[in-house]
Amino acid sequence: MMKMTKGQIVLISGILAAASFVLKEMIGYEKITILLMLATTVIAGAPVFRKAIGALRYRIVGIDALVTIAVTGAVIIGEYWEAAAVTFLFMLGDYLESRTIEKTRSSIKALLDMAPEKAKVRRNGTETEINPEDVVKGDFVVVRPGEKIPVDGTVVEGSAYINQAAITGESIPISRSVDETVFSGTVIESGYLVVRADRIGEDTTFARILKMVEDAQDKKAKTQKFLEKFSRYYTPAIIILSIALFLATNDLVLALTLLVIACPGALVISTPVSIVAGIGNGAKHGILVKGGEIMEKLGAVKVVAFDKTGTLTVGKPSVTRVEPVGMSEDELLRIAAVGESYSEHPLGKAIISTATKKLGPINETPEDAEIFSGHGLRFSLGGKTYFIGNRKLFTDNGISVDGHESYMQSEERKGQTAVIVGTGEGVCGIISIADTVRSDARSLVLDLESRGISRIVMLTGDNGRAAEAIAGETGIREFYSELLPEDKVRVLSGLRERYGIIAMVGDGVNDAPALASSDLGIAVGGAGKDIAMETADVVLLSEEIKKLSYAVGLSRATVRNMKQNIIFALLVAAFLLAGVLAKTVNLSFGMLVHEVSVLLVILNAIRLLGYGESKKPGTVQSGEREIAGEKL
Repeated sequence: MMKMTKGQIVLISGILAAASFVLKEMIGYEKITILLMLATTVIAGAPVFRKAIGALRYRIVGIDALVTIAVTGAVIIGEYWEAAAVTFLFMLGDYLESRTIEKTRSSIKALLDMAPEKAKVRRNGTETEINPEDVVKGDFVVVRPGEKIPVDGTVVEGSAYINQAAITGESIPISRSVDETVFSGTVIESGYLVVRADRIGEDTTFARILKMVEDAQDKKAKTQKFLEKFSRYYTPAIIILSIALFLATNDLVLALTLLVIACPGALVISTPVSIVAGIGNGAKHGILVKGGEIMEKLGAVKVVAFDKTGTLTVGKPSVTRVEPVGMSEDELLRIAAVGESYSEHPLGKAIISTATKKLGPINETPEDAEIFSGHGLRFSLGGKTYFIGNRKLFTDNGISVDGHESYMQSEERKGQTAVIVGTGEGVCGIISIADTVRSDARSLVLDLESRGISRIVMLTGDNGRAAEAIAGETGIREFYSELLPEDKVRVLSGLRERYGIIAMVGDGVNDAPALASSDLGIAVGGAGKDIAMETADVVLLSEEIKKLSYAVGLSRATVRNMKQNIIFALLVAAFLLAGVLAKTVNLSFGMLVHEVSVLLVILNAIRLLGYGESKKPGTVQSGEREIAGEKL
């Protein structure tokens, strides 16, 4: 026998229920009427009975068990209409729930639909169209206007404007050309590219984002865990209470009605449906929240700590001034570039970039290089030992910088970072480097304050004067400078003890210890950064730091939505219980109210999918403190 779908069961049982009701009202309780009611009960109740028995095998007494007991009791005492109505309404509600819950997952489904379906590869001078999973690392993939890029890779030919909304949530196309990186799932709007496949299949950024979003939906919030634990004890308690009520009143209908109205469906679903909708909305806007518990924590954050370089600044510092001592500018730059050749620090990259532009490729390599995290590095070149770094590096090695202090302070007051180059005999020169503050950093700070963040601080390894300049430009009132990675962890611990839940925001590259040690680690520009995507709890996939304000607002709207659902579910339960005790609520009406309450809870959660759609995310309305889209 072909298994009926949930929709078919609802349709057939609905027709039978309607027919039995008409016959009941027209000609009374005749055999045909009773048969129709029993048929409705069997057809609509069979899936419920099967689920109840299946759950009992695992010693789980759930909603299906309550309905099964109530319907069986109603049939035994001859309440055929009540049995038919309860099973039909329960199945109808279940069907509508599944359809509306699909709506809450629409953002996730939209992401899935963005997955590339084909790839054109150039092999042996011939272009061939294959499935994306058949692309191998190193293949040259050709992508034309309107086509999706099927791999993460490096552009080797061509230039194009690319829509990266599937990855970062940014709607404005960006330009990509030779030697730049592109992501799977993004779409070329104009131009063409030949891309060398660096990551394929499940290793691509797009595939990993999808996996993380799907996993996040299964990571339950603390509230959800509590409600599920509560329901495990609540349901058996209701059965015992119903038995006690029957023994006390000898009213079986009253006891059965209590079983039906006590179903905790709306309460149990109140939290997960909000979490799924919130995570889906975030994914659509390029914000990856890794689970319900993370969403709850983000909604309760009191303190936000920012790393400076690459977070509040664009992370692409450049050399602004070279001040040599006893040698030429070119020689100072050459020595510094050789020393920094193995460094991954943004300041080192700035020195190398400037030296390469001015002097051409630097082919020399340092000897005995040693990096001192947060201080600088030491290396040998031409038989001489050099140091590159901050004051601390030089004073720790007994090298005086006092004669250059006034110059460095002057540069630092301008917001420059002074990088000292020297030997054991003294200072060889000072290279001034500046990083540009993100254009949206100051507005972000204002937005976060308006959303109720009580403390915003900046943590940096830079000197105090440079840190003060950046803090002043961004509007941050509290900052900590000259911090080593372990110092950042210590400062975060102190802030947590004083103010409560704290979030650390960094670029995810050199901030891994701080991100991991905070209550919440938030990585900016995480697309394509392995450490950021794995370490952080929340990943802003684009470089738009203003999306942090949107993420905080979304999380608080999600938590508020959960509370609304829980309160509503409890009020409905109290209303029905009062109605049962007053004998004004019968089995079928109780089930109707129960299913309506479940649907209203889901519909309330669905509103989260529209959060932030009316106005641009992260903006404050003129003349008021209310954030656009936050009220729900």
